[in-house]
Amino acid sequence: MTQTTVHSLRHQTGLTLVELMVALAIGSFLIIGAIQIYNQSRQAFVVNESIARVQETAQFAMDTIESDLRMASNWGRNSRGLAVEGRSLVGDANPTGLTVPIPTCGDDWAFDLARPIDGSDNGYTLGCAADGGFVGNSDVITVRRASVQPVPLEAGRLQIQSTRIQGELFESDQVPAAFLPVVNHPITGVPSSATHNLMVNSYYVSPTSTLIPGVPTLRRKTLTIRNGAPFIEDQEVAPGVENIQLQLGIDVDEDNTVDRYVNPGDDVYNPAAAGYVPGVRIMTARIWLVVRGVTTEFGLQDGRTYQPGNVNMGQMTDTFRRLQVSKTILLRNART
Repeated sequence: MTQTTVHSLRHQTGLTLVELMVALAIGSFLIIGAIQIYNQSRQAFVVNESIARVQETAQFAMDTIESDLRMASNWGRNSRGLAVEGRSLVGDANPTGLTVPIPTCGDDWAFDLARPIDGSDNGYTLGCAADGGFVGNSDVITVRRASVQPVPLEAGRLQIQSTRIQGELFESDQVPAAFLPVVNHPITGVPSSATHNLMVNSYYVSPTSTLIPGVPTLRRKTLTIRNGAPFIEDQEVAPGVENIQLQLGIDVDEDNTVDRYVNPGDDVYNPAAAGYVPGVRIMTARIWLVVRGVTTEFGLQDGRTYQPGNVNMGQMTDTFRRLQVSKTILLRNART
């Protein structure tokens, strides 16, 4: 082995301590940077996921209520609740002796077709118990209408037979006599009257969910059928809804524009009348929802004050993520 080869091997025996320390320092900085980037990405993902879940709940709850409100006062072939026989009358909530749905929310809950949109302002006034209780500073919204599409006759289900000028509420599997015979139009083939299911939904907020205990939730009382008789089912709609508010846009001078917004139970109603105050037409409904996450969020402090509708929920001091949304809905069929 030559002297040059020995000299070269001595220079390739390894790293010095200084070189090793520099390499470790550079590697540590790179690892710390990668971990920080990962943590930031992870935190951003968690926040975005939380925001998306709250937005998704708000969208679903709003869409559910909106689809009902838009069709309020649709009675099949017409939109005049006062033209439907068997509806509640002043002093007689059930004039034709129809089967009252159970557990009863009151005779007029299902039969008061003169009020396609009803409600209570910051309180629960239904005659049936709220599953899991109710939030006292939240509204109740009741919507009455008929199913969009005609349906087969079904004994025990509350249904409406209607033409373009009249209707009748009934519960047998026979078409009411006033609409017989049912004949098809010679040109269009459309029958002279149609059968639709009566649909009634009352939306309210309960302080606890049956799916996620301890989480407030949007629930509704809905009219259905059980064991061949009208039944009121209490359904959970959207866990996470903390408050719901309703205001109605009314036209008082019949110019087809909204003159002002009122709360449920304000001067829209007249206890001595069969429905709304004469001359008042409900044009729109404005809905507010306050939705919160189902779990707390680390590092988040809400601290905001929420004021949906005419209620002040105060300043929040917890670590739940919240979202307040509102929407004004045009009512296609509601009228005096």
